[in-house]
Amino acid sequence: MREKQIEQKFVNAVKSAGGLALKFISPGCDGMPDRLVLLPYGKLAFVEVKAQGQKPRPLQEKRKRQLEVLGFSVFCIDGEEQIGGILDEIQSS
Repeated sequence: MREKQIEQKFVNAVKSAGGLALKFISPGCDGMPDRLVLLPYGKLAFVEVKAQGQKPRPLQEKRKRQLEVLGFSVFCIDGEEQIGGILDEIQSS
């Protein structure tokens, strides 16, 4: 499945959960995750979406580690079957 298809399914799932999956663009800071996910009750996470079987680039891995050191959750998904589990994990954090 293509990245765009997975991302759209993810955005729709977040909306169904009562949240927002904002496209995250950070000029001057390449490698940031694709989406900033805001769920009810102050739940927040970053999500990088990849085409099926694809992995994050080294710079994306570096940004993931930087965000995690600051205490943020960062997820990478490459298939629609992962969406429910990631949303559950964000909601339970």
